[in-house]
Amino acid sequence: MALIADLAVQGLQMVLVVGAAPLLTGTVRKLKARLLRRRGPSIIQPYRDLLRLLRKDAVVAENASWLFRVSPYLIFAATWVAAALVPTFGTGLLFSWSADLIAIVALLGSARFVVTLAGMDVGTSFGGIGSSREVMIASLAEPAMIMIIFSLALLARSTQLSTIAAFMSSPAVGLRVSLAMASVALVMVGIAENGRIPIDNPATHLELTMVHEAMVLEYSGRHLALIELAGALKLLLYVSLIVCLFMPWGIAPAGTGWQTHLLGAAAYLGKLTVACVALALFETMVAKMRVFRVPNFLGAALMLGLLGTLLLFVSRGL
Repeated sequence: MALIADLAVQGLQMVLVVGAAPLLTGTVRKLKARLLRRRGPSIIQPYRDLLRLLRKDAVVAENASWLFRVSPYLIFAATWVAAALVPTFGTGLLFSWSADLIAIVALLGSARFVVTLAGMDVGTSFGGIGSSREVMIASLAEPAMIMIIFSLALLARSTQLSTIAAFMSSPAVGLRVSLAMASVALVMVGIAENGRIPIDNPATHLELTMVHEAMVLEYSGRHLALIELAGALKLLLYVSLIVCLFMPWGIAPAGTGWQTHLLGAAAYLGKLTVACVALALFETMVAKMRVFRVPNFLGAALMLGLLGTLLLFVSRGL
């Protein structure tokens, strides 16, 4: 019975992340529209778009290889697994032993590798431009992510998310400059990885500025639906990482009952709401930067992560 209960809780988390990801995207779009004094689409519009795409047949280019056809499934699977491993409403779940920060970065890197190859597979100019820009952003974002992981691992003595969340919720943490730097760096990396403003504008298809959309222009039907859902899952993953690592309040500890897990789920939904409001406000007030200034943005994130790690080497009290 205990194994069945653990499987049910783990399955609930997997369903929660894949079900809440389109709602997160729809809420951000709605809030941005209201802030701009427009009515905007409904918050459930992403669900309608996914269903509409799933009903359509996939149109594939004649010169597309098997990689182009398999890539949407690989991208969605890797992103879903990574998002499901992040503790949302409870720690110590059945698969928590595999919920490691390095493993999550590896899964996201694998999905990025596949989507860049798929963007170049057909041979269009847009796909090549988007893939090159994606690799450029990844080469700067991943070192910053590694520095953030080092900062957290030096404090918690582990890279496992459940262990880090339990440590961050304990009173022994206190106020630390290194954690503030790591949190700001993680937010900057999350913005860059998801192609949000000021790095990219997900609402436009301008060939001179788009990054992610350029790589998936050739996809349609169920393939495009899987890629769009994977993009929403990736945004949810980074929001979950931020609230799990730096705002772990309300997460149910291991070995607790279903009432505590329900309270943790309610707290998680509240955190998602706050994140939606913050992201909508930020993207409304900030303009998109030029492509050649992206290295400066991610370089600042890398320096923040490096400074946080160096401070912990100098003094564990910082």
